[in-house]
Amino acid sequence: MKIFVTGGAGFIGSNFIFYMRKTHPDYRIVCLDSLTYAGNLQTLAPVLSDSSFRFAKIDITDRESVYNLFEEEHPDAVVNFAAESHVDRSILYPEVFLKTNIFGTQVLLDACRKYNTPHFHQISTDEVYGDLPLDKPDLGFSETSPLKPSNPYSASKASADLISLAYWRTYQTPVTISRCSNNYGPYQFPEKLIPLMIVNALSNKPLPVYGNGKNVRDWLYVEDHCKAIDLILQKGKPGEVYNIGSHNEKCDIDIVRLIIKKLGKGSISFVVDRAGHDRRYSLHTDKILSELGWSPSVPFDKGIRNTISWYINNDFWWKNILNGKYKNFYS
Repeated sequence: MKIFVTGGAGFIGSNFIFYMRKTHPDYRIVCLDSLTYAGNLQTLAPVLSDSSFRFAKIDITDRESVYNLFEEEHPDAVVNFAAESHVDRSILYPEVFLKTNIFGTQVLLDACRKYNTPHFHQISTDEVYGDLPLDKPDLGFSETSPLKPSNPYSASKASADLISLAYWRTYQTPVTISRCSNNYGPYQFPEKLIPLMIVNALSNKPLPVYGNGKNVRDWLYVEDHCKAIDLILQKGKPGEVYNIGSHNEKCDIDIVRLIIKKLGKGSISFVVDRAGHDRRYSLHTDKILSELGWSPSVPFDKGIRNTISWYINNDFWWKNILNGKYKNFYS
């Protein structure tokens, strides 16, 4: 089997490539990535020399280059991780998110139509549903919940979902979609909550927390997410949406305090809250359990220990990032 992995030099995409190389060593994997600030070719160093792996520096909005690669490789499946994904950046630069996340998805769908690709899988997010109140912990989103995105990032992802489903309805392009909760684990770019707190604590810098830190997220260990996507590629039904969550809901401030406790260092600095900050996300995952047999296997305490240990033992990876353009944005 031959799989195109777009955005494979990023956090979840690279972890998916490593997982698939380990689980399906006979698969050929082609990674498309434009290597924006969050794409790091160094992350893929362990697989770059593999004969069954190919890296192509391509922007998914570049139709000609995308078509040429499809012409050469004729994939059996496309997994679209490629996306601008940081909410803060989307508030500052919404046009970049609309271009990559919407138009880029459409280019890939057109390529799948043109070259009769058997399966296109769109990686989405729980943020397309909007948020939930903090005082009703029993509420959660199912795959049929209405889409109510709160910011340019989640709006662009909701748009990509709808375009994907429209291609299934109109052209019978074989599409599946997964909407996941917040991922964490190795190789996550240090602008997201967990790696930012770990890196700042290790660097003896303040740990910035939005507002009062009471916003709640469900935390999914990245390898559990990769396992779910693999199952969808094998058994998912065209035109279907699958929620992927771990039922590990925790508020931001508790996550930060836990990291401080495990590292034995770090000081919290409360900062002005993000504009339109979503309060709580929660997913119902009955569908992927009943239809595909997936459930999360990594408890949060184990996952966060693994993640902290990885950042301690791989400081060369994140220090190289902090020496680059990211510093200017963070400032």
